Order: sequence, then structure tokens, then C-alpha cells
Amino acid sequence: MKVLIADDDQISRMITKAAVEQSGHECIVAVDGDSAWQMYQDHSPEAVVTDLMMPGLNGLDLCRAIRASEQDSYTYIILVTSHGSRKDVLAGMEAGADDYVTKPLDPFSLHIRLLAAQRITSLHADLARYRTALTEQARTDPLTKLHNRLKLTEDLGQLHSHEDHDYCLAMVDVDNFKSYNDIYGHQAGDAALLAIATTLAREVRKADAVYRFGGEEFLLVLRDESVSGARTVMERVRSAVHDLRIEHSGDPDGVLTISAGVSAFTEGHRAGSEQLLREADLALYAAKASGRNRVTLASALRSE
Repeated sequence: MKVLIADDDQISRMITKAAVEQSGHECIVAVDGDSAWQMYQDHSPEAVVTDLMMPGLNGLDLCRAIRASEQDSYTYIILVTSHGSRKDVLAGMEAGADDYVTKPLDPFSLHIRLLAAQRITSLHADLARYRTALTEQARTDPLTKLHNRLKLTEDLGQLHSHEDHDYCLAMVDVDNFKSYNDIYGHQAGDAALLAIATTLAREVRKADAVYRFGGEEFLLVLRDESVSGARTVMERVRSAVHDLRIEHSGDPDGVLTISAGVSAFTEGHRAGSEQLLREADLALYAAKASGRNRVTLASALRSE
């Protein structure tokens, strides 16, 4: 465990440093509150042993600064007081300290508190990992492992915070998928969706994103892409899915295909995300009505 010691008294620093190192922990040392705060930001220690009274930030201010900066991590803070008065201890706990020791420092007392610190920070680290995993799981489609609609909503919100960047949306639907499930069964249908999802993700750039929109529908976000560029991308994607040659006796082509509708957030058409989704969906409907296995642009529909 990495432990930051903050104390303006040289002898106290030496005693505390020796006790920390004897407990088997890595030690970094600050000579006042301001340098302690900087070192905390630079090194992210798991525990801090800080004197109450120091030049610059005092121990209470350092506690508050640490607690205000924490996100998924947790730092165990041990406050060192000269006499351990109830007033000082209470003030320290209210400022964010977890425990306290008094001067002159007893190495055994500090060792016990560092054991508690190691246990608590380890638990917080586990919780942070679980939260990260749950956050990712909540934004991931369980079958295809693509992003889901929750993640799409968040990403579109972020895209619209940078209105000077063009992008295109492509709504994709697997053609005649209901009949595919009726003929081959839902297990085969799931396998087909997974194969198509993998192909969609492979055929776009790393900067782009692919989402499972629902059922057999997918949505692609093509960043910094023009309408003509998006059409080229989606024709390549459509062709790649066709080339999978997933047999479908209920489709005129004899294989599973996709149709796509493309809308664009471009200069002269800074529409909101909901409108862009509607435009992409209408373009997809037009592609289906025109015979399927094709790409239709929303801009072409507007110009008609």
C-alpha cells in the first residue's frame, strides 16, 4: 500500500516514515499541507497520515480536499493530533478522516490503523471494479456484446455537445428476419444476429460505434462522416453481410441481407438526435419498400 505522510516537523516525519516502512508499506513524504495535496494528486496513495497543524493546508483542509476529489477510489486518512482532544478528533472526523493517532506516535498504534486502512481501501477497490462492470453491463447488449440504446442515448448527447462535428446515423434492419426465425428457429436466429453484429463492428472505423437498437435492428454512428461517405460505408457493410451467405430459404436472395437508412447531422441540417433517428428510420422504411437489401439516404427523400 502506498502511504503519504504529511508533517512539517522533521522528527515526527522520520518516526512516522519508519513506522510505515516497518509495516511493509511504500512511503512518500510531504513537508507541509500544500506539497501534500500536490503529492496526493500526483501519486494517488491508498492512505494518508497527516498532521493536524501544518503550514499551507492544515490537516482538516487536506482531508476535505481529498474527499472532494475522490471518485471511484477511496483514501484512508489517519489524522495525527498533538493531544487528541475530543474537539480536534471530532473536527477531523467531520472533515473526512477515518481514524486518528496522537503524538508522540506509537508505531504499534499506527501499524494497527494501517492494517484497517489496507482492508478498507481493498474493499473500496473491489466495489469500484464491480461498479465499473455493472455500468458496462447496463450499456451492453447481452447477445451481441454491442452497445445498447442506453449507451446510444448518452453518446448522442455527447455528440450534440460538439455541434461543429458532422456525423451520420445508419439504421439497419435484417431483411425478412421473422420468417428466418420461423424456418430455422430462435437459436439459429440468435447466431445469425451475432454474426451480423460482428460484421457491422468489423466494417466500420474504431471512431465509429455500433449499437443493437432492438430485435433485429442495429444503429451505426459514423463520426465526422459526410453523406456520400456514409453511403459508401453502408454499401460496404451491406455487401459484407450478404457475403456471409447465411442461408435463408424464405428470402428472394436465398441468404440473409440487410437494409439501411442513413440520416446526417451536417452543415445546413443541424437536427436534434430524435429527428435524426426518425429520418434514418423513414429512410430504412423506404429501403424496405423499394425491395430490401439496399441503402437509402434521408436527404434523397427530403429532396423528392
